[in-house]
Amino acid sequence: MTDSSILSSPFQIKGLTLKNRITMAPTYLGYNNLDGTISELILDHYREMAASGAALVVVENAAVDPVGSGSPFTIRVDEDQFLDGLSRLAQAIKAEGALAIQQINHAGRYAFSPEPVAPSPVAAGSNPPREMTLEDIERTVEAYASAAGRVKAAGFDGVELHGGTGYLLAQFVSPRTNLRTDDYGGSLENRLRFPLRVFEAVLAAVGPDYPIGHRLLADEGLPDGLHLEESSVWAAELQKRGAAYLSVMAGTYDSFFLPEWVEKERGEAYMASYAGEIKKAVPEAAVITAGRIQSPETAERILEEGTADLIGLARILLADPLWPQKALGLNPDPIVRCEPTCTLCFKRVMSGRPAFCSQWSKARREAFLTRVGEKIEEVEGSGA
Repeated sequence: MTDSSILSSPFQIKGLTLKNRITMAPTYLGYNNLDGTISELILDHYREMAASGAALVVVENAAVDPVGSGSPFTIRVDEDQFLDGLSRLAQAIKAEGALAIQQINHAGRYAFSPEPVAPSPVAAGSNPPREMTLEDIERTVEAYASAAGRVKAAGFDGVELHGGTGYLLAQFVSPRTNLRTDDYGGSLENRLRFPLRVFEAVLAAVGPDYPIGHRLLADEGLPDGLHLEESSVWAAELQKRGAAYLSVMAGTYDSFFLPEWVEKERGEAYMASYAGEIKKAVPEAAVITAGRIQSPETAERILEEGTADLIGLARILLADPLWPQKALGLNPDPIVRCEPTCTLCFKRVMSGRPAFCSQWSKARREAFLTRVGEKIEEVEGSGA
């Protein structure tokens, strides 16, 4: 890759200058402390991600409300007591030359909670959520706004709202998970009311000049779910309100395990087509695409064709934290590829254990497992 390549060219997002077109997509790995405070492991992880050469690092979701926390190891941003750790995290990323954005989230029906709440009592497992009351909705809108204010106070360069993976914002938009009959359900206009109110409240909390990105669910991958026809309208409404960028993804925990989806996600750049369709609806907004973009050549092609403006790397960066340097010609070593048939990192996260990559060297795997207190022989014997 040459200095004149589009992948290496700078890009502007609402007052921020990205040194190239490579970003780290938010990736939950189960590295945080149980009490929601920032762990040394997560600091070291994001420090390495920021040193990768990527222009922008988006930190994995932080819970705006304990009721909406997705796991016991989720970062928390619902109280001021978490500000010091968040500040350390932002500083660690920025010290390595990358811009830092914190994603905030409410998991809704997917929450790790004895009493989850959601737009409607559509179960995600054996524990159906309670339908949110109007009071719940008001309280949650305020929770997002307060959380965004803390992200700004902690020194992050921007905040991202998690409207992907079928979490709460997307649950309101989806006709599959929103069965309400009040002003927050029924028509697409009504189903969009809650996530758009959240965006507007966050905008009021951080001000018009502070970048607000949005992870966007383009398609649920389910026949009765959210599809591009409606998600394109959602994207356009976010553009009208000044979203700094849209980070486009597809699929939810209800579709990720379907055989056809498992096969689909093994393909390189398997989510790029969704980003391309959303880009048509938001020509003025920056669009990030992700989804197993293994090679610099594929990344370059996506950018040249105008499918997206920025490349998002998740598992690709876990497999090879030097991918950006190698892609940009700053490191001559070959890229270590994420193995498409391997689901080790996903399996470990889903079982409540911190993720590592099968492509790591034996020495790195052993050092990691020792640090997190696991016996190497037990992990290897269980297939991890």
